[in-house]
Amino acid sequence: MIIALHYSKLRPVLNFSCLQQCVRTVTVSAATEKLQQTELKSFREIPGPSSLPIMGPFLHFMPGGSLHNINSTELTHKLYDIYGPIVRIDSMFSKDAIVLLYDAESAGIILRNENNMPIRISFKSLSYYRQKYKKSENDRTDRPTGLVSDHGELWKSFRSAVNPVLLQPKTIRLYSSALEEVATDMVERLRSLRDENNRIRGQFDQEMNLWSLESIGVVALGNRLNCFDSNLQDDSPVKRLIECVHQMFVLSNELDLKPSIWTYVSTPLFRKTMKMYEEQENLTKYFIKKALDDIKMNKSKSDDEKPVLEKLLDINEEYAYIMASDMLVAGVDTTSNTMSATLYLMAINQDKQQKLREEVMSKNGKRSYLRACIKEAMRILPVVSGNMRRTTKEYNILGYHIPENVDIAFAHQHLSMMEKYYPRPTEFIPERWLTNKSDPLYYGNAHPFANSPFGFGIRSCIGRRIAELEVETFLSKIVENFQVEWSGSSPRVEQTSINYFKGPFNFIFKDL
Repeated sequence: MIIALHYSKLRPVLNFSCLQQCVRTVTVSAATEKLQQTELKSFREIPGPSSLPIMGPFLHFMPGGSLHNINSTELTHKLYDIYGPIVRIDSMFSKDAIVLLYDAESAGIILRNENNMPIRISFKSLSYYRQKYKKSENDRTDRPTGLVSDHGELWKSFRSAVNPVLLQPKTIRLYSSALEEVATDMVERLRSLRDENNRIRGQFDQEMNLWSLESIGVVALGNRLNCFDSNLQDDSPVKRLIECVHQMFVLSNELDLKPSIWTYVSTPLFRKTMKMYEEQENLTKYFIKKALDDIKMNKSKSDDEKPVLEKLLDINEEYAYIMASDMLVAGVDTTSNTMSATLYLMAINQDKQQKLREEVMSKNGKRSYLRACIKEAMRILPVVSGNMRRTTKEYNILGYHIPENVDIAFAHQHLSMMEKYYPRPTEFIPERWLTNKSDPLYYGNAHPFANSPFGFGIRSCIGRRIAELEVETFLSKIVENFQVEWSGSSPRVEQTSINYFKGPFNFIFKDL
């Protein structure tokens, strides 16, 4: 018999609700029928600091609380270690209650069932800016605002229109030569920035941001943004946009992922964030306008040579402007941090780096080990910690009844480092993505929903193909020109809306 517990009966833990008492092997299935309910003990009976009903879990994050001064990554691990594969965090101020899932099979059930027009609530402050803050009285109600902020039929129409341009591998491969040119220029820039010990002078993460913005710019807009200009000033549009992108992830983390009263009161942080979104929008408009001027002057380009902006202009002008703007924003910090993390793992695994170099230098066109290295890097050090859906139907998950309209977060970063899914999970083993099925390391033995760096289904990352090509191209150029080493202490990862690969950056780039 399957015992299902109503969502409101989940043991509040923080008021966090968990399932350590449930049988782990319980059948996981979607359910809409009425199910037998079993009462669990309340959170107040669990050892730990007490919680006032009006405050919910908030006190646990305050000085003296069990979760005070704990970073997001540690919090995710601690919740699983203490409470098990499913946890509920009650609502705090404007933040809705959320269920965290640390079970790949359960994640698969929900993601597969929510794949018609999935609702993924994220970047609420950005959605507010686009849909309300900047909206004028003359704006029509069906005006699209972007793939992040739109849902339902509005989102579906937008996504359906841009998919053919952005997700077909054959189409994206047309940008290979342009991205190779950017990668070659970046290699020369790194070479010139080295000191006498072959370390990079200045801020390595800033250099990776310049590379990623130049790369996404040439794909989205069709022209070089001159990010590698040695005379680039801090107040230049390029540097300002990079700073805006960084602030977007940091500030949205404070407003959207932490308890906040900004939906009730215009707080200083809220006003700062709205101002940042406005500057970000103006900067992307500046780059798009320059690109449009270039497009008008170069009308003779073939369809294959057209940038994403121009291709989308042939489909829908409104979508073209929004998508080009979002590409400039979403394609900077995400790709640059993926690249930094991949380089680090290559640097501390010299045998893997040499094997990759041999494949690249062979010039036989094979890129299987290259792709395996990138997949393995994204498993160990993903740029996003997980995925999210808002339920549109009822579910019976691990014996608990989950109703409609509940936010579910899937802890893919945690799952991808579990021994039961990936043997020797902390080791960088690209071969697991290439070996045969008889090998215990074979990636296919893992649950398909244990690792999901780009999300799932029709709401997966629209920029996946571009990001993969950018990293493949640049990583190839790096190992072809340098032996990358690492000296000193390990880096740290700071989790905001995305995972930031933080310094000190102890890379050493030796000429081959």
